[in-house]
Amino acid sequence: MGPEDLRTALAGLPRFTDPNLLYGLNAGDDTGVYRLREDLAIVQTVDFFTPIVDNPYEFGQIAAANALSDCYTMGARPVTGLNLVSYPCAVGLHTLGEILRGGAEKMMEAGAVIVGGHSVDDPEPKYGIAVTGIVDPRAMITNTQAQPGDSLVLTKKIGTGIVTNLSKTPNGFARWRKRFHLGGDGRASIPEEVYEEAVYSMRTLNRRAGEIMVEFEAHACTDVTGYGLLGHAHNVAEASGVGMKISFQKVPRFEGIEAFAIPGTRGGGERNRKWMREKVTLSPGATERELAILCDAQTSGPLLIALPPEKAGPMVERMKREGVPAPAIIGQVTDGPAGHITIL
Repeated sequence: MGPEDLRTALAGLPRFTDPNLLYGLNAGDDTGVYRLREDLAIVQTVDFFTPIVDNPYEFGQIAAANALSDCYTMGARPVTGLNLVSYPCAVGLHTLGEILRGGAEKMMEAGAVIVGGHSVDDPEPKYGIAVTGIVDPRAMITNTQAQPGDSLVLTKKIGTGIVTNLSKTPNGFARWRKRFHLGGDGRASIPEEVYEEAVYSMRTLNRRAGEIMVEFEAHACTDVTGYGLLGHAHNVAEASGVGMKISFQKVPRFEGIEAFAIPGTRGGGERNRKWMREKVTLSPGATERELAILCDAQTSGPLLIALPPEKAGPMVERMKREGVPAPAIIGQVTDGPAGHITIL
Protein backbone atom coordinates (compact mmCIF):
# COMPACT_ATOMS: atom_id res chain seq x y z
CA MET A 1 0.00 0.00 0.00
CA GLY A 2 1.10 3.55 -0.64
CA PRO A 3 2.11 5.68 2.35
CA GLU A 4 -0.92 7.98 2.09
CA ASP A 5 -3.31 5.04 1.85
CA LEU A 6 -1.76 3.34 4.87
CA ARG A 7 -1.90 6.45 7.03
CA THR A 8 -5.55 6.93 6.08
CA ALA A 9 -6.37 3.32 6.98
CA LEU A 10 -4.61 3.60 10.35
CA ALA A 11 -6.13 6.94 11.31
CA GLY A 12 -9.23 5.45 12.95
CA LEU A 13 -7.51 2.78 15.01
CA PRO A 14 -7.81 3.03 18.81
CA ARG A 15 -4.64 4.06 20.62
CA PHE A 16 -3.18 1.45 22.92
CA THR A 17 -2.09 2.82 26.28
CA ASP A 18 -0.16 -0.11 27.75
CA PRO A 19 2.94 1.49 29.33
CA ASN A 20 5.06 -1.47 28.21
CA LEU A 21 4.32 -0.76 24.55
CA LEU A 22 7.41 1.31 23.87
CA TYR A 23 7.41 1.71 20.11
CA GLY A 24 5.22 0.98 17.12
CA LEU A 25 2.22 3.30 17.51
CA ASN A 26 3.02 5.53 14.52
CA ALA A 27 2.67 4.83 10.80
CA GLY A 28 6.39 5.41 10.19
CA ASP A 29 7.66 3.10 12.94
CA ASP A 30 9.77 0.13 11.82
CA THR A 31 8.71 -2.40 14.46
CA GLY A 32 6.65 -2.95 17.57
CA VAL A 33 8.56 -3.11 20.85
CA TYR A 34 7.03 -4.49 24.05
CA ARG A 35 8.92 -4.37 27.35
CA LEU A 36 9.03 -7.57 29.42
CA ARG A 37 11.37 -6.26 32.10
CA GLU A 38 13.70 -3.31 32.56
CA ASP A 39 16.51 -4.85 30.51
CA LEU A 40 14.52 -6.92 28.01
CA ALA A 41 11.93 -6.19 25.35
CA ILE A 42 10.58 -8.17 22.42
CA VAL A 43 10.75 -6.67 18.95
CA GLN A 44 8.15 -7.76 16.41
CA THR A 45 7.95 -7.10 12.68
CA VAL A 46 6.45 -8.76 9.60
CA ASP A 47 6.86 -8.47 5.85
CA PHE A 48 5.81 -10.49 2.80
CA PHE A 49 5.41 -9.87 -0.92
CA THR A 50 5.11 -11.42 -4.38
CA PRO A 51 8.15 -12.79 -6.28
CA ILE A 52 10.51 -10.09 -7.55
CA VAL A 53 13.24 -12.35 -8.98
CA ASP A 54 13.19 -15.43 -11.21
CA ASN A 55 14.95 -17.86 -8.87
CA PRO A 56 12.66 -19.20 -6.10
CA TYR A 57 15.52 -19.93 -3.71
CA GLU A 58 16.84 -16.39 -4.09
CA PHE A 59 13.31 -15.04 -3.66
CA GLY A 60 13.09 -16.84 -0.31
CA GLN A 61 16.43 -15.42 0.77
CA ILE A 62 15.46 -11.89 -0.21
CA ALA A 63 12.09 -12.10 1.55
CA ALA A 64 13.76 -13.30 4.75
CA ALA A 65 16.51 -10.66 4.62
CA ASN A 66 13.85 -8.01 4.09
CA ALA A 67 11.78 -9.21 7.05
CA LEU A 68 14.82 -9.38 9.33
CA SER A 69 15.98 -5.88 8.48
CA ASP A 70 13.64 -4.05 10.86
CA CYS A 71 15.28 -5.80 13.81
CA TYR A 72 18.68 -4.55 12.74
CA THR A 73 17.48 -0.94 12.58
CA MET A 74 16.98 -1.07 16.36
CA GLY A 75 20.15 -2.88 17.32
CA ALA A 76 17.99 -5.90 18.14
CA ARG A 77 18.80 -9.59 17.74
CA PRO A 78 16.25 -11.69 15.80
CA VAL A 79 15.43 -14.99 17.50
CA THR A 80 12.37 -16.60 15.86
CA GLY A 81 10.31 -16.40 12.68
CA LEU A 82 6.92 -17.58 11.44
CA ASN A 83 6.57 -18.26 7.71
CA LEU A 84 3.72 -16.60 5.81
CA VAL A 85 2.92 -18.44 2.57
CA SER A 86 0.40 -17.96 -0.22
CA TYR A 87 1.03 -20.40 -3.06
CA PRO A 88 -0.81 -22.02 -6.01
CA CYS A 89 -0.42 -25.69 -5.05
CA ALA A 90 -1.69 -26.83 -8.47
CA VAL A 91 1.63 -25.91 -10.12
CA GLY A 92 3.60 -28.32 -7.92
CA LEU A 93 5.43 -27.94 -4.64
CA HIS A 94 9.09 -28.12 -5.62
CA THR A 95 9.21 -24.37 -6.22
CA LEU A 96 7.60 -23.70 -2.85
CA GLY A 97 10.20 -25.94 -1.22
CA GLU A 98 12.96 -23.84 -2.76
CA ILE A 99 11.37 -20.60 -1.55
CA LEU A 100 11.12 -21.97 2.00
CA ARG A 101 14.67 -23.34 1.87
CA GLY A 102 15.99 -19.93 0.90
CA GLY A 103 14.12 -18.28 3.75
CA ALA A 104 15.21 -20.89 6.29
CA GLU A 105 18.88 -20.67 5.36
CA LYS A 106 18.83 -16.87 5.60
CA MET A 107 17.24 -17.14 9.06
CA MET A 108 20.01 -19.53 10.07
CA GLU A 109 22.59 -17.03 8.84
CA ALA A 110 20.92 -14.46 11.11
CA GLY A 111 21.16 -16.81 14.10
CA ALA A 112 17.36 -17.16 14.29
CA VAL A 113 15.02 -20.15 13.94
CA ILE A 114 11.79 -20.81 12.06
CA VAL A 115 9.15 -22.04 14.53
CA GLY A 116 6.15 -22.55 12.24
CA GLY A 117 3.91 -20.45 10.08
CA HIS A 118 0.68 -20.27 8.11
CA SER A 119 -0.13 -21.14 4.49
CA VAL A 120 -2.93 -20.41 2.02
CA ASP A 121 -3.58 -21.99 -1.39
CA ASP A 122 -3.67 -18.84 -3.53
CA PRO A 123 -3.25 -18.11 -7.27
CA GLU A 124 -0.91 -15.23 -6.42
CA PRO A 125 2.27 -16.47 -4.69
CA LYS A 126 3.54 -14.49 -1.73
CA TYR A 127 6.14 -15.23 0.93
CA GLY A 128 7.52 -13.54 4.00
CA ILE A 129 8.24 -13.97 7.69
CA ALA A 130 6.93 -12.57 10.96
CA VAL A 131 10.09 -12.01 12.99
CA THR A 132 10.49 -11.71 16.76
CA GLY A 133 13.69 -10.30 18.22
CA ILE A 134 15.00 -9.11 21.56
CA VAL A 135 16.62 -5.87 22.65
CA ASP A 136 17.56 -4.00 25.80
CA PRO A 137 14.95 -1.20 25.74
CA ARG A 138 17.37 1.15 27.49
CA ALA A 139 19.78 0.90 24.54
CA MET A 140 17.52 0.41 21.52
CA ILE A 141 17.80 2.70 18.51
CA THR A 142 14.60 4.10 16.96
CA ASN A 143 13.69 6.55 14.20
CA THR A 144 12.90 9.34 16.68
CA GLN A 145 16.25 10.66 17.89
CA ALA A 146 18.02 12.14 14.87
CA GLN A 147 19.68 15.40 15.94
CA PRO A 148 20.60 18.57 14.01
CA GLY A 149 24.17 18.29 12.81
CA ASP A 150 24.10 14.49 12.55
CA SER A 151 25.53 12.93 9.43
CA LEU A 152 23.36 10.57 7.36
CA VAL A 153 24.90 7.26 6.31
CA LEU A 154 23.43 4.81 3.80
CA THR A 155 24.72 1.22 3.77
CA LYS A 156 23.67 -0.23 0.38
CA LYS A 157 23.03 1.00 -3.13
CA ILE A 158 19.48 1.98 -4.04
CA GLY A 159 17.61 1.19 -7.26
CA THR A 160 16.45 -2.37 -6.65
CA GLY A 161 12.90 -1.42 -7.56
CA ILE A 162 13.99 -0.09 -10.95
CA VAL A 163 16.19 -3.11 -11.66
CA THR A 164 13.59 -5.71 -10.69
CA ASN A 165 10.69 -3.89 -12.34
CA LEU A 166 12.51 -3.91 -15.66
CA SER A 167 13.38 -7.59 -15.20
CA LYS A 168 9.85 -8.85 -14.58
CA THR A 169 7.66 -10.64 -17.07
CA PRO A 170 4.11 -9.28 -17.49
CA ASN A 171 1.62 -10.03 -14.74
CA GLY A 172 -0.48 -13.16 -14.89
CA PHE A 173 -0.37 -16.66 -13.43
CA ALA A 174 0.81 -18.34 -16.63
CA ARG A 175 3.61 -15.80 -17.02
CA TRP A 176 4.56 -16.18 -13.36
CA ARG A 177 4.87 -19.93 -13.79
CA LYS A 178 6.98 -19.47 -16.93
CA ARG A 179 9.19 -16.97 -15.16
CA PHE A 180 9.94 -19.34 -12.31
CA HIS A 181 10.59 -22.44 -14.40
CA LEU A 182 11.99 -21.07 -17.65
CA GLY A 183 13.53 -17.76 -16.66
CA GLY A 184 12.46 -14.17 -17.16
CA ASP A 185 12.27 -11.91 -20.16
CA GLY A 186 12.73 -8.18 -20.65
CA ARG A 187 16.13 -7.98 -18.95
CA ALA A 188 17.90 -6.71 -22.06
CA SER A 189 17.56 -3.12 -20.87
CA ILE A 190 19.45 -3.81 -17.62
CA PRO A 191 22.92 -5.41 -17.89
CA GLU A 192 23.13 -8.86 -16.37
CA GLU A 193 25.91 -7.85 -14.00
CA VAL A 194 23.80 -4.99 -12.60
CA TYR A 195 20.86 -7.34 -12.09
CA GLU A 196 23.09 -9.86 -10.30
CA GLU A 197 24.58 -7.12 -8.13
CA ALA A 198 21.08 -5.97 -7.13
CA VAL A 199 20.04 -9.53 -6.27
CA TYR A 200 23.17 -10.00 -4.18
CA SER A 201 22.48 -6.73 -2.37
CA MET A 202 18.91 -7.76 -1.57
CA ARG A 203 20.09 -11.15 -0.30
CA THR A 204 22.64 -9.51 2.01
CA LEU A 205 21.57 -9.14 5.63
CA ASN A 206 21.80 -5.74 7.31
CA ARG A 207 23.11 -7.59 10.35
CA ARG A 208 26.72 -6.41 10.34
CA ALA A 209 25.76 -2.85 9.45
CA GLY A 210 23.36 -2.82 12.41
CA GLU A 211 25.96 -4.22 14.80
CA ILE A 212 28.57 -1.67 13.77
CA MET A 213 25.99 1.14 14.01
CA VAL A 214 25.39 0.21 17.65
CA GLU A 215 29.12 0.27 18.39
CA PHE A 216 29.32 3.82 17.00
CA GLU A 217 26.35 4.96 19.13
CA ALA A 218 24.00 5.97 16.33
CA HIS A 219 21.19 8.34 17.27
CA ALA A 220 18.50 7.06 14.87
CA CYS A 221 18.01 4.50 12.15
CA THR A 222 15.50 3.11 9.67
CA ASP A 223 15.74 0.71 6.77
CA VAL A 224 14.88 1.81 3.25
CA THR A 225 12.16 -0.35 1.74
CA GLY A 226 8.81 0.27 0.08
CA TYR A 227 8.60 4.04 0.58
CA GLY A 228 11.97 4.69 -1.00
CA LEU A 229 14.92 6.59 0.42
CA LEU A 230 13.04 9.89 0.66
CA GLY A 231 9.92 8.36 2.19
CA HIS A 232 11.81 6.60 4.96
CA ALA A 233 14.10 9.60 5.52
CA HIS A 234 10.96 11.73 5.88
CA ASN A 235 9.59 9.33 8.50
CA VAL A 236 12.78 9.71 10.56
CA ALA A 237 12.83 13.49 10.15
CA GLU A 238 9.15 13.82 11.04
CA ALA A 239 9.43 11.54 14.08
CA SER A 240 12.57 13.37 15.27
CA GLY A 241 11.27 16.89 14.63
CA VAL A 242 14.13 17.73 12.27
CA GLY A 243 14.85 18.37 8.60
CA MET A 244 17.45 16.78 6.32
CA LYS A 245 19.72 17.61 3.41
CA ILE A 246 20.62 14.79 1.02
CA SER A 247 23.13 15.03 -1.83
CA PHE A 248 21.96 12.95 -4.80
CA GLN A 249 25.50 12.61 -6.13
CA LYS A 250 26.64 11.00 -2.87
CA VAL A 251 23.83 8.43 -2.76
CA PRO A 252 25.15 4.99 -3.83
CA ARG A 253 23.02 3.57 -6.65
CA PHE A 254 23.22 0.81 -9.24
CA GLU A 255 25.01 1.75 -12.43
CA GLY A 256 22.95 2.91 -15.37
CA ILE A 257 19.56 3.17 -13.69
CA GLU A 258 19.17 6.89 -14.44
CA ALA A 259 18.07 6.16 -18.00
CA PHE A 260 15.25 3.93 -16.71
CA ALA A 261 14.23 5.93 -13.64
CA ILE A 262 10.79 7.04 -14.84
CA PRO A 263 9.50 3.80 -16.46
CA GLY A 264 11.23 1.70 -13.79
CA THR A 265 9.39 3.38 -10.91
CA ARG A 266 5.84 3.04 -12.22
CA GLY A 267 3.47 1.94 -9.48
CA GLY A 268 4.99 2.12 -6.00
CA GLY A 269 7.69 4.60 -6.94
CA GLU A 270 5.15 6.89 -8.56
CA ARG A 271 3.00 6.83 -5.40
CA ASN A 272 6.05 7.64 -3.32
CA ARG A 273 6.97 10.54 -5.58
CA LYS A 274 3.47 11.99 -5.38
CA TRP A 275 3.48 11.68 -1.57
CA MET A 276 6.89 13.28 -1.15
CA ARG A 277 6.66 16.09 -3.71
CA GLU A 278 5.45 18.68 -1.18
CA LYS A 279 7.87 17.45 1.45
CA VAL A 280 11.05 18.10 -0.52
CA THR A 281 12.89 21.09 -1.93
CA LEU A 282 14.84 20.40 -5.12
CA SER A 283 18.00 22.41 -5.63
CA PRO A 284 18.47 24.15 -9.02
CA GLY A 285 19.45 21.54 -11.56
CA ALA A 286 17.86 18.59 -9.75
CA THR A 287 15.88 16.47 -12.22
CA GLU A 288 12.71 14.41 -12.16
CA ARG A 289 14.86 11.34 -12.78
CA GLU A 290 16.83 12.03 -9.61
CA LEU A 291 13.63 12.43 -7.62
CA ALA A 292 12.30 9.17 -9.10
CA ILE A 293 15.44 7.28 -8.05
CA LEU A 294 15.29 8.68 -4.53
CA CYS A 295 11.63 7.60 -4.30
CA ASP A 296 12.19 4.17 -5.87
CA ALA A 297 10.52 1.46 -3.75
CA GLN A 298 13.27 -0.80 -2.39
CA THR A 299 13.23 -4.42 -1.30
CA SER A 300 15.71 -5.48 1.40
CA GLY A 301 17.34 -2.09 1.03
CA PRO A 302 19.97 -0.28 3.09
CA LEU A 303 19.97 1.12 6.58
CA LEU A 304 19.75 4.91 6.84
CA ILE A 305 21.66 5.97 9.96
CA ALA A 306 21.91 9.32 11.75
CA LEU A 307 24.93 9.75 14.02
CA PRO A 308 27.39 12.44 15.17
CA PRO A 309 29.48 13.72 12.24
CA GLU A 310 32.80 12.93 13.91
CA LYS A 311 31.80 9.26 14.05
CA ALA A 312 30.35 8.95 10.56
CA GLY A 313 33.62 8.71 8.62
CA PRO A 314 35.19 6.11 10.90
CA MET A 315 31.95 4.08 10.88
CA VAL A 316 31.83 4.07 7.08
CA GLU A 317 35.47 2.94 6.87
CA ARG A 318 34.79 0.15 9.39
CA MET A 319 31.76 -0.99 7.39
CA LYS A 320 33.81 -1.08 4.19
CA ARG A 321 36.44 -3.26 5.85
CA GLU A 322 33.81 -5.67 7.13
CA GLY A 323 31.94 -6.21 3.89
CA VAL A 324 28.92 -3.93 4.20
CA PRO A 325 27.88 -3.51 0.53
CA ALA A 326 28.11 0.26 -0.13
CA PRO A 327 28.34 2.50 2.96
CA ALA A 328 28.47 6.24 2.27
CA ILE A 329 27.78 9.58 3.92
CA ILE A 330 24.92 11.10 1.89
CA GLY A 331 23.82 14.18 3.85
CA GLN A 332 23.07 15.71 7.20
CA VAL A 333 20.29 16.43 9.67
CA THR A 334 19.13 20.05 9.96
CA ASP A 335 17.02 22.08 12.38
CA GLY A 336 13.89 21.73 10.25
CA PRO A 337 11.18 22.21 9.16
CA ALA A 338 10.24 18.87 10.70
CA GLY A 339 10.01 16.15 8.07
CA HIS A 340 11.25 18.34 5.21
CA ILE A 341 14.12 17.22 2.99
CA THR A 342 16.29 19.32 0.69
CA ILE A 343 17.85 17.54 -2.28
CA LEU A 344 21.24 19.01 -3.18
